[in-house]
Amino acid sequence: QVRLVESGGGLVQTGGSLRLSCAASGDTICINALNWYRQAPGKERELVAGITSGLTTYYADSVKGRFTISRDTATITAYLQMNSLKPEDTAVYTCNADLGCSGFPQNSWGQGTRVTVSS
Repeated sequence: QVRLVESGGGLVQTGGSLRLSCAASGDTICINALNWYRQAPGKERELVAGITSGLTTYYADSVKGRFTISRDTATITAYLQMNSLKPEDTAVYTCNADLGCSGFPQNSWGQGTRVTVSS
């Protein structure tokens, strides 16, 4: 059982910055990777960025050079630093954990945090 709680969303102007946090609790030893997804109205949910337990990172092409994902291994918290924000970044951002302690693939999801970028 892993619980994820996101924070840091809000309203920001174009070109501004936000930092999202994803705090994990419970069986955190089972976490293989922490990922950030987002979904905007009328669009499918997409993977924005992720970071593995080995600190390998990956990003969607649309955010490369602007977003940075990091992980605090002491507190099991994932961060998404978002710079040079654009209106098209407006979405609900949700944290996801890939879990590997059971015999079947498992995922845990947070409730999401809303990011609105004004034009």
